[in-house]
Amino acid sequence: MIEIKGLYKRYHNHHSNEWVLKNINITIPTGVSVGLIGANGAGKSTLLRLIAGIDAPDKGEVVRHSRVSWPVGLTGGMQGSLTGRQNVKFVARVQGRDKNIEEIISFVENFAEIGSAFDEPVKTYSSGMKSRISFGLSLAFDFDVFISDEATAVGDREFKIKAKTLFKEKVNNNSLIIVSHSESILKELCKSGIYINNNCATWYDDIHKAIKDYHMDINKNTHNLVL
Repeated sequence: MIEIKGLYKRYHNHHSNEWVLKNINITIPTGVSVGLIGANGAGKSTLLRLIAGIDAPDKGEVVRHSRVSWPVGLTGGMQGSLTGRQNVKFVARVQGRDKNIEEIISFVENFAEIGSAFDEPVKTYSSGMKSRISFGLSLAFDFDVFISDEATAVGDREFKIKAKTLFKEKVNNNSLIIVSHSESILKELCKSGIYINNNCATWYDDIHKAIKDYHMDINKNTHNLVL
């Protein structure tokens, strides 16, 4: 279970300092996969980062009663001067997996399929190679809740199929909170939804109802603009 209590978030910059999210109060039940829905700029990715713990709210809190992943495929946390192998080993230790570090390293190495480059500094990698390592590393652990922001695997067709298959297996055995512009993916992977609109968030038990209300608002706003 994840509890979002009185959450507010804004970013201070030279454009504005208005609230992105205001007074969000939602409880995400255990074992329920959730899609975050809303227009571009509504705050979907912001809420996802707050749930994952890689950003902090200005007010309120996110209470995690489950083991929550970082966003699947996130590459920003890798140390460029370390090799892929060393980065994986470091993350495994941070996650308290000292007893099976070699198993995790082997999994990521085989999954990423970058050959001898696995033992080269990450700063020499292409963006695609980094994504392969990060995607594999994200799925090497059994989190209770996986976080995904438009997670897509890179590489050839065979690699993408392998990555998508493993991702679905992880989600089926655990749960998922995802941002995606693909409604078919949301309907396929998620049971419930959170619709973000006008800086607020509404919980829906049914993802289909959340998507329907989102489209109704879009159509209503479009009609008003025409008038």
